[in-house]
Amino acid sequence: MTYPSAVIRDLGDGLVLRRATTADIDAVALFNCRVFSEHGWDSPGTMLGFWVRDLMSESHPTMTAGDFLVVEDTSTGEIVSSTNLIPQTWSYAGIEFGVGRPELVGTHPDYRRRGLVRAQFEVLHQWSEERGHKMQAITGIPWYYRQFGYDMALDMSGSRRGPASNVPTLKEGQEEPYVVRPAEVADLAFIAEVASYGAERSLISCRRDAAQWRHELDGQSTKSFQARQLCIIETTEGEAVGFLAHAMLRWGSAVYLTGYELKAGVSWWGVTPSVLRYLKATGAAQQPYVETPGDGPAFDTILFSLGPEHPSYEIVVDWLPRFDPPSAWYLRIPDVPDFLRLIAPVLEQRLAASIFVGHTGALKIDFYRGGVQIRFEAGRVVEVAPWAAQVGGDRGMVRFPDLTFLQVLSGYRSLAEVEYAYADCGGTLEGRLLTKALFPKSSSNVWPLA
Repeated sequence: MTYPSAVIRDLGDGLVLRRATTADIDAVALFNCRVFSEHGWDSPGTMLGFWVRDLMSESHPTMTAGDFLVVEDTSTGEIVSSTNLIPQTWSYAGIEFGVGRPELVGTHPDYRRRGLVRAQFEVLHQWSEERGHKMQAITGIPWYYRQFGYDMALDMSGSRRGPASNVPTLKEGQEEPYVVRPAEVADLAFIAEVASYGAERSLISCRRDAAQWRHELDGQSTKSFQARQLCIIETTEGEAVGFLAHAMLRWGSAVYLTGYELKAGVSWWGVTPSVLRYLKATGAAQQPYVETPGDGPAFDTILFSLGPEHPSYEIVVDWLPRFDPPSAWYLRIPDVPDFLRLIAPVLEQRLAASIFVGHTGALKIDFYRGGVQIRFEAGRVVEVAPWAAQVGGDRGMVRFPDLTFLQVLSGYRSLAEVEYAYADCGGTLEGRLLTKALFPKSSSNVWPLA
């Protein structure tokens, strides 16, 4: 049988794996509304379709409809499985690199456990490699993506929440010291600058160019749960001091603050109460993210979804007393030595600030099925290369089972924490201390491109 040029693979049993096209937008949107419906395949919602259409539109800054994969049953013409890849740029301590983000992974209930997602991930990984991506990152089902070479290895979300009634009120006759207004195109350069400054607190972060910030401002449907309202925080004299981002729609009973940054030299203590009062007023006016207008709980909660750590958290601790600990991103780094070579300047800086300043020697890391060696001369990284332990011989200086090294590399866990959880993680004193110096535990907050 001859298939259209967009077909990538014949999967057998009448199923073909192919790229989506703009002609598939309606079908892919409906498929996702069905497969992710809380009420089952036969009761599709509509809201998720807005995000799908945004991703498949020609206006998205990094992808097109052709970055979606679909599995089609040729006997019916029905889409029975689908996913996509959202290219983006992330940063590790200021060093930028490409990331492929698989998303919207789903399969019709009658076609599951046939390896359809595995086949699609093989293609997505190939696409990501061809684009020079150093990493793939995905959120989603616990354990599931471990099958495809991922490990849960990076902070995801983390928040503080509390009753809207806790928000401090202004004293009688007191003027609001800071005001919040919707951002405009002319504000995007300021937002980019302040966001870059704030990202310095996060080991790993997502970076945006001008087109991507414009996408965040007005490139998405206001009915998409991914859409954010970008706002500028100003003094009463009109001086911009920071920005914030919150969900366009109310999620449950809460207004979600998902981005909040101030420029250097501005007091978090002074600004944050004004932000709380703005959010309280906004939440009361927002429509909830529900399929049927009028459904959903009433507004009663303020939520700061700003990662595991944020300067405002100490300030709002009494007003937003509940802390929701972060979950985790799945990460896949197909070439660990290559990634370590990329971040070699960071490793040298960390070494220089440690007990190993000026170190000459090698760190041999054993992954049990392979490994890596980092060689230093006078504190400089001179070689990063694959390395394998020898049976009955050199077992290396530190050992990490499975993909657990990713947790230390990303700052998600300290070496001591991984050792505590895995009895087969450990090493020599030198190896353990070098690893601790090179890969300290560090928090991250990634606002991904969607």
